[in-house]
Amino acid sequence: MMELLVMITTESSKENALRMAKLLIQNKLAACVSIKQIFSIYKWDDDIEETKEFEITLKSKLELKDNLIEFLNKKSTYDVPQIIYKKYHSEVKYYDWLNKTI
Repeated sequence: MMELLVMITTESSKENALRMAKLLIQNKLAACVSIKQIFSIYKWDDDIEETKEFEITLKSKLELKDNLIEFLNKKSTYDVPQIIYKKYHSEVKYYDWLNKTI
């Protein structure tokens, strides 16, 4: 079965998101990283926050999950970084490319 890990986190600025994406690729923790601008509303310290953020979606190997969580917790600019993930099935060619890349 061709299974891979998709993990999503956020950063407060485009510069921080680009820095994170490049570090993930350079450290061979992700084969591909996508960044998109989002608008988030959430509760923080009893206040409702409304802010522009940058969502980072990374594609990686399942066995790198714990390393990725540790890395994102260390490198994130947030006190409590969003780190969510799921296992996905992949088409064979993409799966092979991902495994050769990292």
